[in-house]
Amino acid sequence: NIVFMGMGEPLANYKNLIKTLEIITDSDYGLKFSPRRVTVSTCGLVPKITQLGLDTQVNLAVSLNATTDELRTRLMPVNKKYPLKQLLKACQTFTMKPRNKITFEYILMEGVNDTEAEALELVKLLAPVKAKVNLIPFNEHEKSKFKRPSKTHISEFLQILLDRNLTAITRKSKGDDILAACGQLKAKLY
Repeated sequence: NIVFMGMGEPLANYKNLIKTLEIITDSDYGLKFSPRRVTVSTCGLVPKITQLGLDTQVNLAVSLNATTDELRTRLMPVNKKYPLKQLLKACQTFTMKPRNKITFEYILMEGVNDTEAEALELVKLLAPVKAKVNLIPFNEHEKSKFKRPSKTHISEFLQILLDRNLTAITRKSKGDDILAACGQLKAKLY
């Protein structure tokens, strides 16, 4: 699998992203990857989400992290320009194969977005979308004001989603021992 995710917004460099996707998926002159094996992740650039669905057959992942505009704007300033209603409408109209689902990434932060009410609202929010959820426990670092919920709390949040037939998993963290896990890329001198 190839995933466009991490430092930078793939859809903000759309022209070069499309060229790269063509090289990766071209069956004659490229790397011959199936578009089903390629995922583009976005913070929510709504016009480009729609365009990506028209131009390609790759999978889409969206960093969601909140169920209200107020909280999502605090966590992700892009929400000021493209609020949840617009984002979810673009996801509903994203062109994809009938069996595919859009992946919604949801970083769980203790006391911020990890309550039972948030889990129930997440189920409601994603009901109109063909969705699956990747729960990502927050990866702490020394300068962070956020904390990772307990394993029990993460499991309870996940179970609320599963009990309501929302496909969901908890992503296993890798690299946090060297501050290289999701959200931790920063320098540390030893």
